[in-house]
Amino acid sequence: MVPTIVPIYAAIFAIMLVALSLFVAKTRGDVRVPIGDGGNRILLRRIRVQGNFTEYVPIALILFMFVELQGWPRWLVHGLCLVLLAARLLHAYGVAQEPEDIRFRATGMATTAVLLIAAAGLLLYSAIR
Repeated sequence: MVPTIVPIYAAIFAIMLVALSLFVAKTRGDVRVPIGDGGNRILLRRIRVQGNFTEYVPIALILFMFVELQGWPRWLVHGLCLVLLAARLLHAYGVAQEPEDIRFRATGMATTAVLLIAAAGLLLYSAIR
């Protein structure tokens, strides 16, 4: 079986990562801080949005790919990917705000965690059934 769903979302997430990276680079130029955060709270927030994205999205996509490869329904794989997309947008928006909007950040993080646990559960279920 060749996966056809998760690669589409992986491409979308790659574009999102480039956009987040450009946002960090632009902020670095604006505040003239070539490395680190220079104590600038806005730059630190944008760096953490990018960093958090790179910490969670890859493992989620790997799990989702396995869910797809195990033959779970297409609607379920699309659902996992779409909800992750929404969660990461909420998280990025919440953290990037000054002051931080904890509602969006918390919703994005909690949703991401639930998706990781759900995908892991599906994979474990497939392994033991």
